[in-house]
Amino acid sequence: MARSPSSPSFWRSTVRGPWFTSVLGVVLLGGITVLFVTGLLSYAAYNPGLSPVNDKTPDKGLLGFYLFAWPTHPYWLYRLNQGVHVTLGITLVPVLLAKLWSVVPRLFQLPPARSLAHVLERISLLLLVGGALFEFVTGVLNVQLDYLFPGSFYPLHFYGAWVFFAAFVVHAVLKTPAAVRNLRRLREERAGEAGSGEEPAEAVPSLVSPNPVAPTTSRRGALGLVGGGSLLLFGTTVGQNFDGPLRRTALLAPHGGADPGSGPGGFQINKTAVSRGISAAETSEEVWRLVVTGPSGTVRLSRAELLELPLHSAALPIACVEGWSTSDQWWRGVRLRNLAALVGYEADAAPDVMVESLQRRGAFRRAALRSNQVRDVRSLLALDVNGEPLTPDHGYPARIIVPAAPGVLNTKWVARMTFGDL
Repeated sequence: MARSPSSPSFWRSTVRGPWFTSVLGVVLLGGITVLFVTGLLSYAAYNPGLSPVNDKTPDKGLLGFYLFAWPTHPYWLYRLNQGVHVTLGITLVPVLLAKLWSVVPRLFQLPPARSLAHVLERISLLLLVGGALFEFVTGVLNVQLDYLFPGSFYPLHFYGAWVFFAAFVVHAVLKTPAAVRNLRRLREERAGEAGSGEEPAEAVPSLVSPNPVAPTTSRRGALGLVGGGSLLLFGTTVGQNFDGPLRRTALLAPHGGADPGSGPGGFQINKTAVSRGISAAETSEEVWRLVVTGPSGTVRLSRAELLELPLHSAALPIACVEGWSTSDQWWRGVRLRNLAALVGYEADAAPDVMVESLQRRGAFRRAALRSNQVRDVRSLLALDVNGEPLTPDHGYPARIIVPAAPGVLNTKWVARMTFGDL
């Protein structure tokens, strides 16, 4: 006789149970909290308050209550934050899938609502499952540069994160005490019986099958499989945060196995000059001019004239939202604060700046930097890197490099800079 998914006997795995589900839940409780915090910080790093240039979520309202001017110290801040966010997110995928599998019988429980608390739990569970799948899928697709979702990644992931985390908090409040009790009670019951694999069916009737099949693995074995999958994903992702041989281990990252070449420009890039529509003719010494505008007027500078200005150096990495980053590269160029001084500002009082690129395709053809970023002595309009002129793919003839900033704010192929109120 066929059974309905709402029947406890339909689900026959011996792995499901309160201990297995509780362990996965505790791991996700900590991991998803870190993901949410690092995600909010990543969003703040774009300085979306510089509206409308950097603001990709103009209708965020109260959801932007925490935003602050992103700092430039320590200079590796964004690299660390985004590396943790992306690497941890990918590492948690097996844990999330195992957790969803472990509780799937509860999605078919009848009656669907037994009390107000049960109604809240079911609603939070629906939003939690849907939100988790949406956030992890869009995040992984973004890391892989596969923009298959309908719309811009920034607002979709931002609003989805708030829906998901709200449901996650409700679910955690309702379920964490029970999960802790389950782990404590089962540990006490198993004292002296480690490895028995038995769990009392009455603990969580909807998870422990009343008609189990013969076991093929223990719950600890299943956890080992989940943990092994997470370690495999970690090992094939984390390398994108480093240069050298370790980067080649990042097989699941689009830039992981790619060889950036050798020499001064032999470090990772995201977008090439060709892909952004940049031609050699418009970046030539004869044609290209940097246009700098401020209250005292406009100046136009060739690359040769920029090289005649006081030049300074800074060792800074590049870090992108997809999670990859480079080690520190040695940049040389003109300080942004000194460019502001050319058009009417004191260097120590340099304001926000709008930076425009020659690129014709892709997002962030314009980007804004806050005054604290402009005033930092390490913030440069870079002309050289590692002792040689920039290559076309690294932004020749000039690019922005700012400490602790997301890669997209380090604009390449700079054409115009406008200092002042944006």
